[in-house]
Amino acid sequence: MTMSDNLFQTFLDRFPADKSRTFLIERDGTERSFAWLLDRTGRYAAVLASHGVVKGDRVAAQVDKSSDVIALYLACLQLGAIHLPLNTAYTGDEIAYFLGDAAPRVFVCRPAHIDAATALGDQNNVAAVLSLGSNGDGSLNDQAASATPMTDIVSADKDDVAAILYTSGTTGRSKGAMLTHNNLGSNARTLHSAWGFKPGDTLLHALPLFHTHGLFVAINIMLMNGGKVILLPKFDADDVIERLPQSTVLMGVPTFYTRLLSHPQFNKDVTANIRLFVSGSAPLLAETHDAFFERTGHKILERYGMTETCMNTSNPLDGERRPGAVGPTLPGIEARVCDKDGNVLGAGEIGVLEVRGPNVFKGYWQMPEKTASEFRTDGFFITGDLATIGEDGYVTIVGRDKDLIISGGFNVYPKEVEEVIAEYDEVEEVAIFGLPHPDFGEAVAGVIVAAKGETADTDTIIKRTQDKLAKFKVPKRIWVIKELPRNTMGKIQKAELRKQYADTFTSPAA
Repeated sequence: MTMSDNLFQTFLDRFPADKSRTFLIERDGTERSFAWLLDRTGRYAAVLASHGVVKGDRVAAQVDKSSDVIALYLACLQLGAIHLPLNTAYTGDEIAYFLGDAAPRVFVCRPAHIDAATALGDQNNVAAVLSLGSNGDGSLNDQAASATPMTDIVSADKDDVAAILYTSGTTGRSKGAMLTHNNLGSNARTLHSAWGFKPGDTLLHALPLFHTHGLFVAINIMLMNGGKVILLPKFDADDVIERLPQSTVLMGVPTFYTRLLSHPQFNKDVTANIRLFVSGSAPLLAETHDAFFERTGHKILERYGMTETCMNTSNPLDGERRPGAVGPTLPGIEARVCDKDGNVLGAGEIGVLEVRGPNVFKGYWQMPEKTASEFRTDGFFITGDLATIGEDGYVTIVGRDKDLIISGGFNVYPKEVEEVIAEYDEVEEVAIFGLPHPDFGEAVAGVIVAAKGETADTDTIIKRTQDKLAKFKVPKRIWVIKELPRNTMGKIQKAELRKQYADTFTSPAA
């Protein structure tokens, strides 16, 4: 038998010898053992195989968060299949694109959406559409109940693709980032070590499971750790405060921390058992970092990653956690700052951050030209984020592709929203941009120029976008203006718009 680089085998090797030990605790207190996880995973793998899933096939899933979602992810790894998690907020139009582009063998949906999902599956030649609910319901569990658990693990090379995560593109077309077994495994091992995980750790998990942060950082680390996860369906400040005393680590987005700080019961005593708070997916304001330290005595550890790379940098576990900075590069990862022509800039100079390491993805699914354009000839990936690297190696992100909006930890590319709104008859022109927001970091907002002779009702326009766009992409405010500000080349000056409306959500009257 040849040694396999299958990530599932890597996890399995780290599981405790006593499989009756608890892996996960549900919100209602139900405990799931490692034996349960392996049984569930093996049954799901058998069901997927019965529907023809073989190594390299894609398995798409748009399902609500539950312990079963972790078993489904592991079942894909066990089969050598490619896990394709989809944001639960995506609409039918968006799902149709992903099914058409990724051509999955199986699509797993929520039970309530089975009819619509089956129709989408039929239109896109998906072999099987199964359902999976958050309470153990759905056709996948029905079939798993009578399945013989699969125990074999399909051999995989370290460069075989383990997962595809879709990331929005500035052209409006989503790109599927292909992450290999080694990308995910190397990053989980690095983070496990860098953040000092030990068998006694308990992770409080309130992140989504369709996102790099929630699945490939949080869950992968705990699978590596053979440790305990308290799984909450979503972030709820009351729930989190109730369970923090039983936990040792919380990973979150900045919104988690601002909401905890605004909760009257959040204090030093509640956080006494926690050894580490981690923040990522969006910039953490220095004032949030400082306020959190004042309240709890804990310095939030901020790190920096991307869908395409998992984690690149991290403030240290032991050492200075610098507010506003994302720390030095993680072991084995290189970073540099370059100008637009790829010339390396000096310490403290602002340029585009480029990274290289075993964490960097294989490329974009079926987009070889796009993949080639994002890499330098020496293997560095061009992140598109503007940054500086100090003499001491600390990286500070100072901006990013100026159009990108990060709202509540999710990327929103204005062009995708603009294309939806531009289709409306009453709209002549539209510009979408991000504005500072105390809860989401940034809020999606926009301006339109009404078509000649038309009256544009902005509330109606916002409501209409809800059928076409995921909730986090829907504009929170739209204004009607006479004309868009442009430069001499005719390019819309979004910086002016951002400046003009900057205080919309942050002023006392907002």
